[in-house]
Amino acid sequence: MIITDYLEGALPLPERMRFEDHIRDCTGCTRYLAQIRQTIELVGEIREDQIGAEAKAELLAVFQDWKSGELAAKD
Repeated sequence: MIITDYLEGALPLPERMRFEDHIRDCTGCTRYLAQIRQTIELVGEIREDQIGAEAKAELLAVFQDWKSGELAAKD
C-alpha cells in the first residue's frame, strides 16, 4: 500500500515526490494520512511475539477471508 510505504520511507524518490504532490491538493488523502499517523501514534508498535496464538490465528483467518473476497460476501 502506498501510504504504508510512504510512512515507512520505502517509496522510491520519484513515487514519493508524486505522492507528496498529490496530498498537497487532496484533502481526502491528507485527512486519511493524518488518521493513519494518529493510529500509529496511539497504538504504537505491536510485534508478532506480543500477539497471543489465538488472536494471531483469528487475525490471519480474517485476513485470508478478506483476501479471498469471502469477508465482503458475509457482510
